[in-house]
Amino acid sequence: MNILLCSVPFRPSVGGIETVSALLAECFHRMGHRVIVVTQTPGSQPDAEGFEVVRQPSAARMFELVRWAQVVFHNNISLKFAWPQWLLRRPWVVAHHTWIPATGMAAGVKRWAIRHASNIAVSHAVAESLPVDCTIVPNPYADDVFVRIESIERSRELVFVGRLVSDKGVDVLLDALGLLATRGRRVGLTVIGEGPELPALRRQVDALGISSQVHFAGRRTGGDLVAALTEHQVLVVPSVWQEPFGVVALEAMACGCVPLVSRSGGLPDAAGAAGVVFELGDSRALAQAIEELLDDTALLNRLRAASAIHLQRHTRDRVARDYLQVLADACRSSTPQSAPRAV
Repeated sequence: MNILLCSVPFRPSVGGIETVSALLAECFHRMGHRVIVVTQTPGSQPDAEGFEVVRQPSAARMFELVRWAQVVFHNNISLKFAWPQWLLRRPWVVAHHTWIPATGMAAGVKRWAIRHASNIAVSHAVAESLPVDCTIVPNPYADDVFVRIESIERSRELVFVGRLVSDKGVDVLLDALGLLATRGRRVGLTVIGEGPELPALRRQVDALGISSQVHFAGRRTGGDLVAALTEHQVLVVPSVWQEPFGVVALEAMACGCVPLVSRSGGLPDAAGAAGVVFELGDSRALAQAIEELLDDTALLNRLRAASAIHLQRHTRDRVARDYLQVLADACRSSTPQSAPRAV
């Protein structure tokens, strides 16, 4: 197939969509398909992915790209990239990695437009939020990067990985540690990440009297992140907003960490049967779950054993094959018709 993969953010920008778009494009190319990625992210260095990357295309170039494609794939819908569809009527697939708002003009147009596409959702929660039927294909993780390192001792207790912003709920985690400390249970935590909430979180740590337990480790990537995850028993994902999925749970799981996640959007899907879920925003429930996990080595081992089966569903090749099946089905079911009209 000639696949036009539209991803508004892409390398060298860093983020979840960028990572998934790159993984899928690489797999599609390796599996023998012709792939062009179109993105709004500028880049100063030549692209060397093995497929073409078109950055910030003109309207004429965008039209040419859609005409070239046998199927157009939006990794998150982009109206800026969608307009040639109404003229050329190419088979169209949209993967939904986040929520489309319920109100607003742009949101209304997107909700109308996806009725004319085949749709993929990364979690049950995202699928249930949309006005169309979706095939659920969970996110992949970099299974060649995130692996267990047997030579590293798993000597630390809790780790958090993510942007230090209010939505991520690190304050809930710190409150849980404070509750445990009042009962004489001192649990260690490594906070990996950067962000605007760092000063407030440091003040909270001091106010709770848990500064000796909490280490702010800054940003870690690649092998440094893998090593850090391998050192810890439990990854805590205490998000207080509705996360569409949660690839960090997969990454940690692959390194031998057991994910403990809030009941937030797609996080329970990401953790699956290899993780534990606590009620969103409930520091007491989180404190209880932390204590139960750390006190039950047999439970930790059972959850780690379950991760092998869970992670098979999230390898790059498995997810890419599932996407390719939806793309192929869209091509087969496409029939010539007049362009849709706005209502």
